[in-house]
Amino acid sequence: MISTSARLLQLVSLLSARPTWTCHELAERMAVTDRTVRRDVARLRELGYCVESDPGPWGGYRLGGGTRVPPLVLDDEEALAVAVALREAALSGVLGDDRAAVSALLKLRQVLPPRIADRLGEMDATFVHTPRAEGPRISPGVLRELAAACRRGERARLSYRDHAGRESVRDVDPYRLVHTGLRWYFVARDVARDQWRTFRADRVVHVRPTGRPVELVDPPDPALLVSRSIASVVYPLYGRVRLPHPMDRALRLIPPTIGTHHPDGPDATLVEIGANDADELARYLLGLGTPLRVLAPDEVRSALLRRTRELFEDNADSHSPR
Repeated sequence: MISTSARLLQLVSLLSARPTWTCHELAERMAVTDRTVRRDVARLRELGYCVESDPGPWGGYRLGGGTRVPPLVLDDEEALAVAVALREAALSGVLGDDRAAVSALLKLRQVLPPRIADRLGEMDATFVHTPRAEGPRISPGVLRELAAACRRGERARLSYRDHAGRESVRDVDPYRLVHTGLRWYFVARDVARDQWRTFRADRVVHVRPTGRPVELVDPPDPALLVSRSIASVVYPLYGRVRLPHPMDRALRLIPPTIGTHHPDGPDATLVEIGANDADELARYLLGLGTPLRVLAPDEVRSALLRRTRELFEDNADSHSPR
């Protein structure tokens, strides 16, 4: 017979694996009596696990949200996944500040079994990250406030600073947070304008609940709204290129946050891309590493040809450097 502690760990693992279990199902899985299951459930509740139950012979047990953090039960793969996720969060800055992720990772690594710690060490030795793009950082506190505003389902008062540094206050109906890989965006309905808007989260000063519940009618696809908003930024220059790839492949090469895509038959895509100048756009197109044709304007085509010639000339000399 396994020890009580091991049995409790097994019970938590089972409860985590399915939305609900009957007492009899748990007893069969654990090879114990129904009475032992009920007693073990009571012990888990004393430890801080919120185990909810429905009365009657067909009632079930399920894990609910607790009032305090109980011990976590993770198998080998789950522990490794959490450690890798914390590592990536610290390196990417997705949470705005890497201190919480680093602190949690250090605590977790101290209690990892040697076999898992060794696997994580192997990954640390082989993974290489390119330098992170620097940009405005969002406060973790603001990120939590925005997430809470989206969950509450009530109108909020948003203090926001635009690109020119001007601060305004507006009432919004929060909906979602969207991360593009570089920045966080807050999607909400601007009450005064009666429009769905995207707000850069790093420009949010603070957000306060108003206590007024709202029901969102026909909300948009938040990721698509953010993509269109970013792509619609006005640039001094726009280039139009033809990629010899179908739409799905073209979207992987040039994401919708960078350009506007239109199919050109089943095997080609037209993409319009904005840039600050022709040379900047030429550098971007050359970096795609794919065949393409610049349709307009001529200055972008000339800049691309010039850079291509320079690259060819730099590599045309067959003599090895001394």
